Amino acid sequence: MHAIGIDIGGTKIAGALVDEFGTILRSERTPTTAGDPRAIEDAVVEMIQKLAVGEDVIAAGVAAAGFIDSAQSTVYYAPNINWRNEPLRATLEERLNLPILIENDANAAGWAEFCFGAGQVYSDMVTLTIGTGVGGAIVSNDRLFRGGFGCGAELGHVRIVPDGLPCGCGAQGCIEQYGSGRALLRIANSLADAGGIGLGLASARARKGKLSGKDVGRLIQDGDPGALAALRQLGDALGQACASLAAVLDPQIFVFGGGVADAGELLLEPIRTAYLENLPARGYHPEAEFAIAQLVNDAGVVGAADLARKHVFPI
Repeated sequence: MHAIGIDIGGTKIAGALVDEFGTILRSERTPTTAGDPRAIEDAVVEMIQKLAVGEDVIAAGVAAAGFIDSAQSTVYYAPNINWRNEPLRATLEERLNLPILIENDANAAGWAEFCFGAGQVYSDMVTLTIGTGVGGAIVSNDRLFRGGFGCGAELGHVRIVPDGLPCGCGAQGCIEQYGSGRALLRIANSLADAGGIGLGLASARARKGKLSGKDVGRLIQDGDPGALAALRQLGDALGQACASLAAVLDPQIFVFGGGVADAGELLLEPIRTAYLENLPARGYHPEAEFAIAQLVNDAGVVGAADLARKHVFPI
């Protein structure tokens, strides 16, 4: 019952042979050639073939950022790869003679957390992946939510600030502009400019010429007041967003992954506070749990593999 999971990122393609318990048995990595979709296709085929050598593989799942159709076959649009209405599943199945499933990367990571990580004792879960942007995944009544066209759960593009900051999606005021790693850097730079508690941020920026996510993360772990203030602002935005999402989705747990989630409880504390302050009917509405994702960088490949397995053998 082994399956292969492939996770196509902006800088690398990760692949793994995964058993039915979510355990990675073998893994591969290769750089992503983002400007050449055919080279990416070739790399995916080669990686699946390499991982399958000597194994009884029943299917492979391929996860990528972008809009995937409801049949999990066609990539409508991939922001980091020049795929537009790309019939990726048919292409890969023809080349590999193996059942293939195409999935959004955040959905794949969220599914892995639901089955094997922080969400595995719940039936309803929301995952927010806090990286450069904000990815989302929804599990409702033990099923992954994809929407009528397959493009659902783009939670990073829910608007939380009317006429707010412009977003790459074309709208304004999206969660992604206030609750992402990019937003954390913007807030940190603003605090560095203001002096005061931002002096540590300003000093780090002066040494390197600009602040990086690693710089801010290190300062957070060191207890720098400016970095912690930036994280609290980020957490406040995410907590407000979670309160709104709770009114629609009513999850039992919110799970946070991505690089910013390395801050752990320092991130969760302001999220919980803002969530409770903004939760509709607080005191009468059951309150969700909050947790950090457990599978970290393996979530995409594990989730893609498991979804591919269940595509061949539905439960």
